[in-house]
Amino acid sequence: MAASTAQPMGSLPSGLGICTTAPDIFYLPELVFGGLVWILVASTHVDPPNPLGWVMFVSVFCFVLTFLWMIIFAAGGHKNSSAWAAADFAYHGLAAFFYLSAGVILAFITFLKKLDTLRIYQIDIAAVVFAYVAMLLYFIHAILSAIRWKNF
Repeated sequence: MAASTAQPMGSLPSGLGICTTAPDIFYLPELVFGGLVWILVASTHVDPPNPLGWVMFVSVFCFVLTFLWMIIFAAGGHKNSSAWAAADFAYHGLAAFFYLSAGVILAFITFLKKLDTLRIYQIDIAAVVFAYVAMLLYFIHAILSAIRWKNF
């Protein structure tokens, strides 16, 4: 019988354990897809600035906070506290809501700008898809964090 490195659902991992446990295994995909939204929106002309400014804020904010959150968890800064489990659920739930709002805004702006050049339209479509994938990853992470918090 092989030894398992997975931790029980009622504890917070640290070190490389964040790469092997649910929900923390979602950190890297959240960073990748959130970074792609950031890069794709920034690579086109941000017009109109107000709604697309929100999309940029969401992607940069979530990218930076997720990276910091991952570093804190990897370093064991949470000290296996239930308050950190609650904060993990709250942050990922908020990030999922932010990405949902950003994805809707980005899809609407992309729909309005469909007469732009084909290249920019394709980049905007890709940004919309990646925003919804990031939202789904954050939502799954929030649900699994809520289960872990409940079992803490």
